Amino acid sequence: MGKLLTRALSGLVFVSVLIFSILFSKIAFISLFFILMMFCLYEFKKMIKLKSVFPYIIGTLLFVFGNILNVEDVPSKIIFEYVGVVLFLTIFITFASILFAKKEEVISHLGKIFLSVIYIVVPFTLMVQIPFLNSTFNYINNTILGVFILIWVNDSFAFLVGKNLGKHKLLERISPNKTIEGFLGGMVFTFITSFILAHEFTSLSQTQWIVIAGIVSIFGVLGDLIESMFKRQAGVKDSSNFIPGHGGFLDRFDSVIFAAPFIFIYLQLVQ
Repeated sequence: MGKLLTRALSGLVFVSVLIFSILFSKIAFISLFFILMMFCLYEFKKMIKLKSVFPYIIGTLLFVFGNILNVEDVPSKIIFEYVGVVLFLTIFITFASILFAKKEEVISHLGKIFLSVIYIVVPFTLMVQIPFLNSTFNYINNTILGVFILIWVNDSFAFLVGKNLGKHKLLERISPNKTIEGFLGGMVFTFITSFILAHEFTSLSQTQWIVIAGIVSIFGVLGDLIESMFKRQAGVKDSSNFIPGHGGFLDRFDSVIFAAPFIFIYLQLVQ
């Protein structure tokens, strides 16, 4: 009973802080997600046994310059110049970091840094762009809040349906507890939720919410499976114990990390 209470309370605090930051202001939202990105980077680096500060440096550069237009009204010409400088610095710092690696670990060291950037930094940088992807480029908190609601619905009902009705394993080699029934159950309830969101959050159309629900259902599960694969390789159950009863921040964000880039691309195409 004590463990269940701890899990419930820590989950409530986590969700409350997340929702508060999204609704409070764009600065609070961007700042919190920068901190969350750093925690996820720490957990992932520990998981893949990467002892390097360079992912933090690269992550800070990409995140800050990737979101500078959202914080202040910066002319597009300056943004273009910033992007060029950041890309150059990212490539330079990444390759310069191999000077600090042991001779026999150069390729592995470089690969792990690139993996950290692609798996953690890029999704978080794109995730923070999602509420700004509209015709006015203003911060609309309903969009990103709706995405997280869909993620939570998908995860919750995939677990509930899988636990009670699941018989056929989805990918037993990587995640023994996930079932095809759970996957389909999560998808059905996520699509149902998208219809509700379309009526409540009118920043996006019904069609757009349905497409995002499909992206969340498919790529969210893939993200969960990919993190499970990394944890299995590392021989750990959770990415950390930062959130009592829930594991680490990466455990909470594995679905949205993989789904966010595809949501970003879709909204870029339709807006």
